[in-house]
Amino acid sequence: METLIFPQIFGRHVTAFFTGKSPGADPEGISEAASIDKQKIYLPIQKHTDKVLVLDSDLSPRIADAVITSNEGILLGVQVADCVPVLLYDAKKNVIGVVHAGWRGTAASILKKAIETMRERFASFPDDIKIAIGPSIRWCCYHVGYDVLESVEKATGNGEYYINRGEAYCLDLASANKYQAVSAGIHEKNIWVSEECTYCHPDKYYSYRFAKETTGRQGGFIGII
Repeated sequence: METLIFPQIFGRHVTAFFTGKSPGADPEGISEAASIDKQKIYLPIQKHTDKVLVLDSDLSPRIADAVITSNEGILLGVQVADCVPVLLYDAKKNVIGVVHAGWRGTAASILKKAIETMRERFASFPDDIKIAIGPSIRWCCYHVGYDVLESVEKATGNGEYYINRGEAYCLDLASANKYQAVSAGIHEKNIWVSEECTYCHPDKYYSYRFAKETTGRQGGFIGII
């Protein structure tokens, strides 16, 4: 059964959705779901970096964990299996973006860097940027050591995005990224967050932690098409 989640925050001028196991992040399935030529789907080579790629006419795969473009007719995407997929859209400047934020990317403030890139390269105002944060592993299921929490906390500051349970810390990367977006000037009312946990719904989503091994990927996709 095909799972597509359409965050309503963006309006009708942009195609934006998150996927579950079907169609996952498979270009064939995404091509069909979005009615777009699969050659027009752009997926970066993800390496848990803080690199933000500004996409021009060169659609060759490059290492990046965030992609920003003003190109129309291109569907940007990121692949995830517990990490946080984030979609960005500035309707005034007609700019879109995608971000893959695992704990390393969150600790490196990759979402804030994507927002800064929109400001610097496209003159976007934070007031005009809307954000959708897709399904990811939530604090109910993401237990981390203090070293991971400390790294994320340094980038995020104070906020309700983790719970202390004895020696373990339950970290909520979706909430941490929301805090980072707000600190970058995005209005809270312009941020949509999925409440679903990928670990809690292994029937619907791929979860690296649940599988305890290599698993498939779902994704987040956005395009002005």
